[in-house]
Amino acid sequence: MSQTIALVDDDRNIVTSVSMALEAEGFDVRPFSDSTEALRSLTERPADLAVLDIKMPRLDGMELLARLRQASSMPVIFLTSKDDEIDELMGLRMGADDYIRKPFSQRLLVERIRALLRREAMGANKGAEDPATVMVRGDLALDSARHSCTWRGQVIELTLTEFLLVKALAVRPGHVKSRDQLMDAAYGEHIYVDDRTIDSHIKRLRKKFKAVDGDFSQIETLYGVGYRYKDV
Repeated sequence: MSQTIALVDDDRNIVTSVSMALEAEGFDVRPFSDSTEALRSLTERPADLAVLDIKMPRLDGMELLARLRQASSMPVIFLTSKDDEIDELMGLRMGADDYIRKPFSQRLLVERIRALLRREAMGANKGAEDPATVMVRGDLALDSARHSCTWRGQVIELTLTEFLLVKALAVRPGHVKSRDQLMDAAYGEHIYVDDRTIDSHIKRLRKKFKAVDGDFSQIETLYGVGYRYKDV
């Protein structure tokens, strides 16, 4: 049975082109160019995953997500042209699962959708208390089934990409991961992003951890080589 993706964007060209790309990948698409119409439809019948533009008239993506979260926990990816970390943090706290910045690769969007759907399927198939889903490294705890990250008991809100990067580093403390290895862990082997993208993710990760612990220093940089999670 095909999985259903809701696509909400006031730019009809994006709705049309992305719908075609998703349908070509075997998804059923419910397209909306009006966010209020999307709210009515998705409240009555949630999709398997929703892709929401942030900047929309009448009802923007933030408000749409907040209202949808009152009745549904379906995964949500934000499309945004804004370069504002405050908006990103607010969206994550409301329950967004990932961000993709415009202009974006449709192939990247498809891969992020598949990754989120796989995560949802894994969470549904494993018991909530299954210890195999939890990785603990000192003060760090990562729960893959719940997509939960805590540091010294405090929740750190991470996008899927950030979660995968932390997991890739922490799985073998003390071992160096090159940027290419981190790209593969976060995006898959068939998607290319440049080195600066990984560096930007690491910078945001450190900022999020330091917000709850100013002494956080577990993610180390080895200049010209890559990154590692400090041995615990």
